[in-house]
Amino acid sequence: MKRIPTRLPLLVCTLVLFGLYFARHASENPTRHETYVKPIPPIRRPVVQEHLEVEEPRSPEPVEPVAPFVDNAFRVPPVTWKAFPPETNVVTHAPGWTVFDNVYALNGTLFVVTSNPLTIPDLKFIISTGIPLLHGKDQPAKRLPTDREIRVITPMQASSLFGDSAVRLSGPSWLVNDPNQYIPHYYHWAAELFLGLWRAYASLALDFTPDGRTSLPPPSRLIFTRISPNEWRDPALLNPWMTRAAFPSLSMEFEDDWTDRSQTHRPYMFERLLVADRSAAEHGESFKKTWRTASQAFELSASKYFWEPVRRNVLDFSGLAAEWVNGPNPGALHRRQQFVVTYISRQGWGRRELLQEHHERLVHELMKLKNQFGIEVNVAEMDKLTRAQQFQLAGRTTIMMGVHGNGLTALLWMRPTPQSTVIEFFCPEGLAFDYEYTTRALGMVHYGVWNDEIFTRPNVPQWPNYPEDFQGTDIPLNGGVVAELVKHRLGLDENDDTYR
Repeated sequence: MKRIPTRLPLLVCTLVLFGLYFARHASENPTRHETYVKPIPPIRRPVVQEHLEVEEPRSPEPVEPVAPFVDNAFRVPPVTWKAFPPETNVVTHAPGWTVFDNVYALNGTLFVVTSNPLTIPDLKFIISTGIPLLHGKDQPAKRLPTDREIRVITPMQASSLFGDSAVRLSGPSWLVNDPNQYIPHYYHWAAELFLGLWRAYASLALDFTPDGRTSLPPPSRLIFTRISPNEWRDPALLNPWMTRAAFPSLSMEFEDDWTDRSQTHRPYMFERLLVADRSAAEHGESFKKTWRTASQAFELSASKYFWEPVRRNVLDFSGLAAEWVNGPNPGALHRRQQFVVTYISRQGWGRRELLQEHHERLVHELMKLKNQFGIEVNVAEMDKLTRAQQFQLAGRTTIMMGVHGNGLTALLWMRPTPQSTVIEFFCPEGLAFDYEYTTRALGMVHYGVWNDEIFTRPNVPQWPNYPEDFQGTDIPLNGGVVAELVKHRLGLDENDDTYR
């Protein structure tokens, strides 16, 4: 018997082990060359047909498109140039009110870049040193602008100063260079500064419509270079109320913000900048006739409907019904809308008041008109009304009257019609043009009253006058004369039954 080699059992065991390994590996990882048996699906219970709910095929969930990534999407690109920066253009100008395109600011100074300096108005008509307006022979010279306020430079000088780029301030900007001397006063804010700003700006477009539409974009920012954030508010807070109502998206900057920009030591380019300066306006001929800085802005041509966007924004914001904001068809005025007469009383203010018995007589005469003709009469103390109520009342008023005073600023919100009238009471021989000029500028009629004497354009004294009793509390007034004037302005006839 042959002897079995001792290595043979070891070889056989090795082959058996390799066979077992490959068999197991093949069952766990079948290949396309091997037989693969699918697992048997689980047995499901039969479904009774009448209880079967057939699902509607579902549409795939909508997939929101992914916006393409844009580098620096929120960055306003700077203005760059290879040789010289864009030159400054004076778009429109009147003393105290100047609109520039491409004007620059660096270290707190405005720079007008031009290769033709003769096209730039005298700088004293553009801006001042911004100090308060005080009396004295040496005061006008102190207000004349210096190189610290504004400079006119060539494009080559601009390249040397600015380098090859400037920070872009896009959109329309308004810059006010006045101190706080007049700003925190409702009349001076609304009827001088704001009215002047909008009039100068509105001269850039002639497409204003009677319902207040225009292609002119609202200002992006309002910059005050000389006052703090707390110095523009009047005691009644009408300044911020009307400003937020007129331009809800307006951004406001103040002296500290102007300083912050200056201390970056980077040049800024305003795409469009309206510069307002009270001292500069006072050099103009219109101011010398009216003593109103806004009168200079009215030298610029504009649509007769220029004020409508502002007026309507403010009244809409106040909650006044649209039929009062828009007004009825003028041809149907007598039948569809009562006339509204509003007497703004100052009794109890401590200055510029009527004699009490004359105040009472005026109220009596106005109430007689109400009873006789069915018109609406209001005796309003503005400080007793909310701000919204003040604007609503003004927006409905046809004839507004009162002693010279801040309450008459509400005339800004009256709707101009052939009957719209402001009647202002003065002490005898006293006169100020604040409300007289503003009324006429907005296309309405103004009357002044000295007791029983009535005057209107063109028969108005040439100069304002402030006699000793201008601020008094015993101003005389003939209420019967005022009532007759109201009847005349509204065309009321005692024999006409239209109003009964």
